[in-house]
Amino acid sequence: MFGLLSTLPRLRDVPPTSRLRSAIADLGGWIVYVGSLVALVLVLPREAFVPGSRIYVFAIGILGLWRYGLRGVHFVRSMLFLHVTYPRMRRKADKIAATSAPSHVYFLVTSFRIETGTTAMVYRAVIDEAIACGFAATIVASIVEMGDQRLILEIWERAQPPDRVRLKLVRIAGTGKRDGLALGFRSISRDMPAADAVVAVIDGDTLLEPGVIARTVPFLKLLPTVGGLTTNEFCKVQGSYAMSEWHKMRFAQRHLNMCSMALTRRVLTLTGRMSLFRADIVTDARFIYDVQHDALDHWRLGRFKFLTGDDKSTWYSLMRLGWDTYYVPDAAVSTVEHPPDPRFFVASRQLMFRWYGNSLRQNSRALGLGPRRLGWFTYYVLFDQRILMWTGLLGLAFAIAASVQFSILYLLTFILWVGITRLLMSLVLMASGHRVGPMFPVLLYYNQVVGSLTKISVFFNLDRQSWTRQKTVLDRDLDTFQRGFNRWSSAAMIFSAASVFAAVVLCVMSF
Repeated sequence: MFGLLSTLPRLRDVPPTSRLRSAIADLGGWIVYVGSLVALVLVLPREAFVPGSRIYVFAIGILGLWRYGLRGVHFVRSMLFLHVTYPRMRRKADKIAATSAPSHVYFLVTSFRIETGTTAMVYRAVIDEAIACGFAATIVASIVEMGDQRLILEIWERAQPPDRVRLKLVRIAGTGKRDGLALGFRSISRDMPAADAVVAVIDGDTLLEPGVIARTVPFLKLLPTVGGLTTNEFCKVQGSYAMSEWHKMRFAQRHLNMCSMALTRRVLTLTGRMSLFRADIVTDARFIYDVQHDALDHWRLGRFKFLTGDDKSTWYSLMRLGWDTYYVPDAAVSTVEHPPDPRFFVASRQLMFRWYGNSLRQNSRALGLGPRRLGWFTYYVLFDQRILMWTGLLGLAFAIAASVQFSILYLLTFILWVGITRLLMSLVLMASGHRVGPMFPVLLYYNQVVGSLTKISVFFNLDRQSWTRQKTVLDRDLDTFQRGFNRWSSAAMIFSAASVFAAVVLCVMSF
């Protein structure tokens, strides 16, 4: 085992030869993509590009301007945060770091059914960071399996940490991540930490990059209204090229969106991958209850507990309790992504069903907090989540309908429009500092269309929840009638909504 531990690399340590090969492959991919767009331009007739024609108006219609307008606002806000607001905050945080330190730092790590190699890397990184940060620290390992306990103890003994760093093992019964977090929080509360103590909540597949604690801790001192913050993320995907590029694209989008929302201290999720909280918050009985027993009362589906989405529960709890949330873009973690299925379409849809379900389950009650608590921009962003699932399909639906009713030229023009706009959107993502690959334009539109369809399915089946890695599903123990009613009523509502959508498209095309 010690041999394995000594050879495991950091995720972002990529050999120069691998970087060169990747750069050459990316260049070839971009040449093929741009060449395809040029070929499509040459194929299309001249009237497709004449301003005032029906095809031109269709391509740059009001719908596109509205959708891209919000993206533009997010981009401007993110650049303002990254290049104006945050550098000032960083300088102030560095001054605070030089003169004060937290009384204690807790590292709460939750692990369940994660590969041994990944678990070893994660705990080695956590222990290294606890030693290197220089603060009094306690690592709380919330685990299920005895094998994980043996592995963690072996890594601990090899590291030989100083006396200021402690290890606490919390064994749970495998009833879910929420129980693991709650028991970990209660274990921390028994220490009765001081008011300036902090807690880093870390997933079992997340590697802390060196210095992440030192770079984040001062912001909780600098910003007294901030109850929790999260960090930048990079990933290593154990899957196909398409799956790897899809995850990297999502992390680049995440970074810009986080920066935009952090401008007004309203980051919309405190990801479990790595978030930092004040200790007096995570030891608050109300916060622990929100995480462990979060539930939704639905007018049709009844009351059901949240299985996944603990990161949305922590965010909602902080908002409800009156705290702000923040993002530290120059502090990073690396994650090991294990797709739930080797097939890209199956795996991506399963992941989107879980992620979008978490967001939509929180959406209605988050809107219930009102613009006075959330701020008008955050309130609009949350409201737009309900509309986005339909507007993301309108362009494609109009193009297909127009190609059937008038000419295939409409569909070809729309494909060109999508290709150009997604190329520009990919170039915008370069501002995130994340690598942008030649498959990003295609994946951006794939994410829009398949994501919209998935959101619609999720929206009418909010009670359907499952973990993709552990294959755990929510069992509500309903009687036969209630299960049947939920299933058939959800199908009926999806059919009704799709029918209204189709009617709107056909009515517009008839003018």
